[in-house]
Amino acid sequence: MIEQDASQGAPDLSQLSETDLEQAVLLLIKGLRAAGAAAGLAGDELDESVARTLAFLRRRISGDYTIDEFGYDADFTEHVAMPLLRPLYRSWFRVEVRGIENIPAEGGGLVVANHSGTIAVDSVMTQLAVHDETPGRRSLRMLGADLVFGSPVVGPVARKTGSTLATSADAQRLLDEGHLVGVWPEGFKGVGKLYKDRYRLQRFGRGGFVAAALRAEVPIIPCSIVGAEEMAPMLANAAPLARLLGIPYFPITATFPWLGPLGLVPLPSKWLIEFGTPIRTDDRGEGAADDPAVVFEISDRVRETIQHTLYDLLRDRRSVFF
Repeated sequence: MIEQDASQGAPDLSQLSETDLEQAVLLLIKGLRAAGAAAGLAGDELDESVARTLAFLRRRISGDYTIDEFGYDADFTEHVAMPLLRPLYRSWFRVEVRGIENIPAEGGGLVVANHSGTIAVDSVMTQLAVHDETPGRRSLRMLGADLVFGSPVVGPVARKTGSTLATSADAQRLLDEGHLVGVWPEGFKGVGKLYKDRYRLQRFGRGGFVAAALRAEVPIIPCSIVGAEEMAPMLANAAPLARLLGIPYFPITATFPWLGPLGLVPLPSKWLIEFGTPIRTDDRGEGAADDPAVVFEISDRVRETIQHTLYDLLRDRRSVFF
């Protein structure tokens, strides 16, 4: 990986007196403790959270962190993005993870999941599941659509947290370097489908993800996600408005746009994420990645595995919210 010099642009604190710095630090600590207490932290857990945050800020000020050639900032992801998303993962959606032992402990691997939810947060919930539940706290490098990276706020944050453009070239480089890569082949067709079509997988594209896994000879791990469909049930799609705005769909839900920005708050549905048995790709022989029949066969197998697992998870779930 190519490391960028993160120290460029670091703030100059040399103009502040020692007293000013001391007061600023004390105020910061007080604010962090208040924020941690409001989030439900107490005792040693609160102290550790404050210490981690101060250490993170020190690294940012001194430039003691790296950003790889894809724009991934591991320090920012670990100490800012994930802590902000973790309450959503643990308390709001109460994510239950199964089959985490199917995630490779090391080396490359391709996680292929269903996509749904109107608001595409299933990818970051999967990223948290992989990081928090695997013994080695592995990072999931996600592949996203170009629309994501064209957004003024979402795009830079997506880059910083490990996402990159869903191209065969980027996927291949990440897999060859031993990264765990996540892909949602349904794309906007999955996340933007109507509620009446919930948990029915859409077309998986042309199988480019399978070809990349075959070339890198890494396992494909099917991932099935239940719960995202109910967090913002899409009742209709205002297609003319979507075309006017240049977006794939404009959702009409039970709360949006009727409640304005509040309508974007997801419902607290109960989530189940299951990682299935890895599918080997290192036993297909030379040239398998360029054989359309092999690519289609594996792609169809992954899709069928995810679809059947979704049905099983739906049967296991007691209700939408519990």
